[in-house]
Amino acid sequence: MAVKNHAVAVQVVDATNFIAYNRASKEALKSANLLKSLDINALIIGEEGVGKKTLAKYILNAPIIDGSENIEAIINLVLDCQKLIISNFDKIKHIDILYDAFQKNKTRIIATSTKNIFNKISDKFFSLSINLPPLREREEDIYPLAKKFLDDAKRDFGFDEILVDIDKKMFDLSKNAYSLKYNIYKLVIEKLMNEEDVMQILQELFLKRLGSNNDYRNNLYIYEIPLIKAGFCKFKSQLKISEKFGINRNTLRKKINEYKL
Repeated sequence: MAVKNHAVAVQVVDATNFIAYNRASKEALKSANLLKSLDINALIIGEEGVGKKTLAKYILNAPIIDGSENIEAIINLVLDCQKLIISNFDKIKHIDILYDAFQKNKTRIIATSTKNIFNKISDKFFSLSINLPPLREREEDIYPLAKKFLDDAKRDFGFDEILVDIDKKMFDLSKNAYSLKYNIYKLVIEKLMNEEDVMQILQELFLKRLGSNNDYRNNLYIYEIPLIKAGFCKFKSQLKISEKFGINRNTLRKKINEYKL
């Protein structure tokens, strides 16, 4: 998905880290604000990385446990806590046993799930559900979220002055905020790296690969593919690339066909 350039100043809503510029995001945040003032249980549903846990932590300041944990550990927390966040609620086994513990202690629960798991038992847990659409359906949230991750990366690496252009990037949204954050941190790291860093990374890679016959030939593509791709980006044509690279055009064409570029 291409991200449009936004002229407006980016603001993070409240201190939640939950970006809400899209209509669906604003509705989710509105429901979250309502839940902050009500003593009821709620289930937040959405794909991995859409902000479910961030929203849950905004609603409730409470311990967090994953539904894939041992059922005894979950039950112990339910019995020990007056309020609890359970992520991946759909992964809980023996939910009927959990419900008995929930009834005994009257624990308030905000849960998250990647699946719409409402059934006869789970209906008893939750009075309200919030559905968070994937980022690909919340285009207004993408650039502000990317900007937030960029600011986080600059702070984490201690390089506030580093310039990274994210206005025209094509972001991977396959895992929503997780893959978007990876994209942004990767861009920052690329900006910070120098030739010595790149050569060190290649050396570590080669150390893992070397030991078979014809190692030099087998690893040439690691140099040649990015070099040829960069040539296309900069010079646009095979003729210009061959001239600038100082190699025969037929040799270049052979390489392009060999690597299926």
